[in-house]
Amino acid sequence: MKKHVHSTHAALINRLKRAEGHLKKVIAMLQEGESCVHVAQQLHGVHNAIGNAKTELIKDHIDHCLDDSLIDSDSKTQKITLNEFKEITKYL
Repeated sequence: MKKHVHSTHAALINRLKRAEGHLKKVIAMLQEGESCVHVAQQLHGVHNAIGNAKTELIKDHIDHCLDDSLIDSDSKTQKITLNEFKEITKYL
C-alpha cells in the first residue's frame, strides 16, 4: 500500500498528541476522585479536540485527494472518487 501523507498531517499529529496528554490527565483526575462535573468538563474538551482533528483530516482529504483525482480523470476514476467521497462523509 502506498504511503499517504499530506503537509497537514504533522500539525494533525501534534493536535492529537495534545489531546492524548489531556486524556491522560482526565484519567488521573478520575483516579484521584476529582469532581464529576470537572471531569466531564475536561472530557468535553478532549472530545472536541478529537472531533476537530477528525474534521480537519476529512476536509484535507476532500481538498487534496478527491479534488485532485477528479481533475482530468476518466469516468471510472471519477466514479471511484465519488464513492470514496460518500464513504468518508459518513464520518463527519
